[in-house]
Amino acid sequence: MPKKIPLRMCVACRQMQEKKNLVRVVKNNENQIFIDKTFKANGRGAYVCANSDCFEKCIKTKALNRAFKCEISNEVLENLKNSIVKTTI
Repeated sequence: MPKKIPLRMCVACRQMQEKKNLVRVVKNNENQIFIDKTFKANGRGAYVCANSDCFEKCIKTKALNRAFKCEISNEVLENLKNSIVKTTI
């Protein structure tokens, strides 16, 4: 019996993909928002495709704001965008 592959949905494009192909963005109890490279950090997580086009769509549609139920500053979004670009290179 093959091992089950975990699937997650991208908050921007709404497509189901393997968990390892996505980037996990986390909001912890201190309201810090960051990229979780281990996929195990505590807090509310949202998954985004690991490409800049999908993250741009995520910013434009405010998908992370809805996922975390709070307003995210442009500075934090820029830091996340830069981190995603670095991880995909």
